[in-house]
Amino acid sequence: MLIPILTLGILGLLFGIGLGLAFKVFKLEEDPRVGKILEFLPGANCGACGYAGCFGLAQAIAEGKALPSTCAPASIEERKKIAEIIGKELEEKTKLVATLICNGGCIAVDKFIYQGINSCMAANLLFGGQKTCPYGCLGFGDCVNVCPFGAMYMDEKTNLPVIIEEKCTACGLCIKACPKNILTLRPIKNKVYVMCNSTDKGALVTKYCKNGCIGCFKCEKVCPSDAIHVKNNLAKVDYEKCTLCGECVKVCPTKVIHPLSSTPGVEE
Repeated sequence: MLIPILTLGILGLLFGIGLGLAFKVFKLEEDPRVGKILEFLPGANCGACGYAGCFGLAQAIAEGKALPSTCAPASIEERKKIAEIIGKELEEKTKLVATLICNGGCIAVDKFIYQGINSCMAANLLFGGQKTCPYGCLGFGDCVNVCPFGAMYMDEKTNLPVIIEEKCTACGLCIKACPKNILTLRPIKNKVYVMCNSTDKGALVTKYCKNGCIGCFKCEKVCPSDAIHVKNNLAKVDYEKCTLCGECVKVCPTKVIHPLSSTPGVEE
């Protein structure tokens, strides 16, 4: 009985020594810059950067696999500090903000009464949701629920999500959560955009949403900088050409071109 115990003990000791030697031989030295970079990352671990949390991104930046500007939630000052740590100049990015391209909400007609789980994703599985408009917001706030920065809330009057631009970090999590693809990123300086995503013909749009784009071409005709065009029955703004003159806003018959009011879905 004693011999087997001694044998196992000796084997355990040998394996332990072997593992210890292997650890010393094969261990990877952690780059000290990783810890310093982590100090200037928000710690939200949102995953919007495509890496496994802030630590994964810090490692990628230290290894030169990611840019110092990769983290959308990080401030410009924090990105500059990260760039200094790895000895590079910061490549400035255009500030983006999440943007809702739907102005329907409670104005849009329902085709049935939905009584399931309060989730846009769940509602969308049932005939595309309760809205007659196949492109419109379902109003259950999946986008609001996934925002880790408190940059969105549901408006009780319109039943549409509202983006707080000052808090939005353009992480893109709300875009991924929306089953209707009615959230996009827009340069924050460009304040004129079309709050509709429907490509149906105008006659059909007016039947299910009076706040939708009807593809009337009026905006296109008055634009002095050729910055807005109607394609597939939907007006879209070319942000690089737009001068924010507001002529398209004035002539839009359905008031679907923002800015039309401070709150989406509410007429002036």
